[in-house]
Amino acid sequence: MSKRIDIYLVLSILFVGILLISNIAAVKLIQAGPFILDGGAFLFPFSYILCDIITEIFGFKKAQKSIILGFILSALASLIFLLVQISPSAEGWNNQESFVNILGFVPKIVTASLSAYFIGQMLNSYILIKIKTKTGEKKLWLRLIGSTFLGEIADTAIFCTIAFYGTISGAEFTNYILVGYIYKCLLEIVLLPITYKIIKTLKKHYM
Repeated sequence: MSKRIDIYLVLSILFVGILLISNIAAVKLIQAGPFILDGGAFLFPFSYILCDIITEIFGFKKAQKSIILGFILSALASLIFLLVQISPSAEGWNNQESFVNILGFVPKIVTASLSAYFIGQMLNSYILIKIKTKTGEKKLWLRLIGSTFLGEIADTAIFCTIAFYGTISGAEFTNYILVGYIYKCLLEIVLLPITYKIIKTLKKHYM
């Protein structure tokens, strides 16, 4: 197995792992002063950075495979949580209500995540490649930031609407969407030097 395939597998595993963890963490809404975020905010934005790296180095088709794999495993996780939830509890096990309150909400979160993630990540990857066809190897910052900004618009709006519309009030809902989107985009910008270094290193040693 070549080094090129090795690093692709590592990046794909990290990408899918971040998605699965974020789906569960997103169950909780967090109040940070006047701002509202969900628990997925800690980790999920890194999935866009990883998708950028995979697309930039390995191309759109490889990125598609990673995105589809994440979609399939997220759907599987949702199904398993649902099956566990509806299965009869063992005698003496008294945590059914707690389980339902936390992981019982995961199927809704995953439905939101699957829809938002698939559209957002595909859009992100597609736009990055389209910009690259125009700029070549130049202006990496433009395709990294531009693709994320557009992909995150779709991702954030779809996820927030499916997962929490009606659960929180109108003003809080607007706050949730705007804060989530701005936070994810700012994180992409702040981490841009690190993303640059990772891409440069991987291109040098694995291409």
